[in-house]
Amino acid sequence: MDAIYLGWFGLVIGFVLWWWNEYWYVFPLKYQCSKSATKLPPGHMGFPFIGEMISFLWYFKIVRRPDDFINAKRRKYGDGDGMFRTHLFGVPSIIVYNASVHKYVLHKEDIFKADWPTIELMGRTSMAAVHGKAHTRVRSFVTNAINRPEALNRIAAHVQPRMVIALQSWAQSGKINARFETQKLTFDNIGKLFMSMEPGPLLQSMDKLYQALLLGVRAYPINIPGFAYHRALQCRKKLEHIFWMELDKRKNKNKVETIDIMDGLIQIEDGESDKLSDKEVVENIVSLVAAGYISTSLVSMWAIYLLDKYPIVLKKLREENMALKKKSPEDFITPKDISNLKYTNKVVEEVIRMANVAACAFRKSDTEVNYKGYKIPKGWNVILMFRYLHTNSENFKDPTCFNPDRWDEPAKAGSYQPFGGGQRLCPGNTLARMQLALLLHHLSIGYKWELINPDANIGYLSHPAPIDGVEVKFSTL
Repeated sequence: MDAIYLGWFGLVIGFVLWWWNEYWYVFPLKYQCSKSATKLPPGHMGFPFIGEMISFLWYFKIVRRPDDFINAKRRKYGDGDGMFRTHLFGVPSIIVYNASVHKYVLHKEDIFKADWPTIELMGRTSMAAVHGKAHTRVRSFVTNAINRPEALNRIAAHVQPRMVIALQSWAQSGKINARFETQKLTFDNIGKLFMSMEPGPLLQSMDKLYQALLLGVRAYPINIPGFAYHRALQCRKKLEHIFWMELDKRKNKNKVETIDIMDGLIQIEDGESDKLSDKEVVENIVSLVAAGYISTSLVSMWAIYLLDKYPIVLKKLREENMALKKKSPEDFITPKDISNLKYTNKVVEEVIRMANVAACAFRKSDTEVNYKGYKIPKGWNVILMFRYLHTNSENFKDPTCFNPDRWDEPAKAGSYQPFGGGQRLCPGNTLARMQLALLLHHLSIGYKWELINPDANIGYLSHPAPIDGVEVKFSTL
C-alpha cells in the first residue's frame, strides 16, 4: 500500500509541477484575454524555473535534431500563426518561427527591444545593448568604420597575406582540424584588423579569453564561481583592460593615420563633429570581435566541409576563380574582383545559410502587443528562430542540400536572416561575406582536401559543427 500511496503522491507532484508555470504565467493572462478578442499563442510553459529547457536540450544536444523542437510543437499545437508560448532561458517567452512574424518583430524596434540574456557580456554602451537614438548613433560610427570602400579595400589587403601563409602551412602539415585552424586564422586576422597586432603570446591569450567569453553568452546568467557566466564576466574585464591600455597608448601618440578598426572608431565623426567616447570605443571593440570571431571561423570551417561533400560545386567554384587567378597564388584580389565572382557569391550565401551560426536572437516586448489575434505580453521574451527559417522546406526547396544555384532567384521575403534584420541588421555582414569569398578564392585556386570522417555526427550547441572539428587531409593542387 505504501508503494501505491507513493506512486499517487509522485503523480500529484508531477502534475502540479507540470502545470505550475501555466497557473503562474498563463492563467491570469487568459482571464484578461477572455474579455478581449486576443488569446495567448498555443504552447506550454513547462516546469518551474527550467520551463522547457529539457525539451530544448533534448532536440539540440541529445538527439541532434534541432528543427524538431519547432516541428514537434507544430504537430501538437498547429501553426499558431508562426508563434508558440514557452518558458526558456529562465523567462516566459514567445517563440516565433516564420518569415512574416520575424519581419514584424525585427522592424518594430520601438516595441521589441534587443535583449540578450547575458547583456553584461556585450557591454552596456555597445551597439548590441543600446536602443533608439543611441543605437542609431553608435551603429553609424561602426558601419562607417568597417563598410566604407576604403575600409573594405584595406581589410582585404590585410587579411589575405595571413590566409595565404595559413593555407601553405596546412598543406605542409598534410592533415588539419579545420575548426581549430580556421579559428586561429580568424583571430590572427582580427588582431590585425582591430589593433594591428601580430601573432604572439598576447594574441593567443586574448583568443582564450574570447573563447571563454563566448561560452558564457549562451549560459544561464549565474554569477557564481564555477559557472560559465561568471568566468565569462572575468574574461570580459581582462579583455577590456587590454583594449583600454591600447587605447591610452594610441591617444598619447596622437596618431592621425587610420590603419585599423580601433583607429577608425577613435577618429570618425558624425555630421556634428561628435565622436565616440573612450568607453564606447572599448565596449564596441570587445563586442564586435566577439560577434565576428566564432561566426567567421565557423562559416569558414563549414565551407571546407561542404565543398568536399559536394565536388560539383567545388569544380564550378574552382573554374570561376582560376579565371581570375593572378600571376601567382600570393597575388591578392580586391573587393571589386569579388563583386564579379557571381558563382562564388552564391556559394558564400549558401554556406552561410547551411552553417546557421546564429540559431536564434532575443527581443523583449516593451508593451503588450496584439498580432493577428494573439497576445504577446509585456515583458516577455520573444525568441526569433533564425535557424528554422533557413531549414524549413516552406522557404527553401530541399533545404538540407547544398545548392548555390538556388540563389539564382532571391529568397522568399523575410526567410533569409543570417545577420538579423531591421535596424539591428549586423553591420559586419558585408565584411563577413567578403572574408569568406577571399578564403574561397585562395582555397579553390591552390588546394585540395578530403574529409577524414565524412559521416561524423553534427553537434548543435553551442554552435553547429561536426563533432570531429572537420579533420581533413590537405595538400596543394
